[in-house]
Amino acid sequence: MIKMYGIKNCDTIKRAQRFLESQGSDFEFIDFRQTPIDAQTLQSFVDSVGLDKLINKRSTTYHNLSSSESKNITLELILKNQTLIKRPVIVTKERVVIGFDKAIYKSLC
Repeated sequence: MIKMYGIKNCDTIKRAQRFLESQGSDFEFIDFRQTPIDAQTLQSFVDSVGLDKLINKRSTTYHNLSSSESKNITLELILKNQTLIKRPVIVTKERVVIGFDKAIYKSLC
């Protein structure tokens, strides 16, 4: 089973959902805003892909951080501001994938 983490109004999430649906893939969507992720889940993302790859540096949330916060992003800061996470985060039994890439998604289906 595929789990997709993100926010429902994100265009990239919508594209990823349409793609998975077109492939007949079952997935569970978890909206950060309705069901915030916990520290253990966040740590598993970081362990799998690294903190730098996980952070969406183009987001409004990131640009609204203070200079010191943006230079020292911690798990606690991300837990308080979950829209800092690049979307979507796809979790399968074998791997964690950040962002939307059709070729990678096809390999998950």
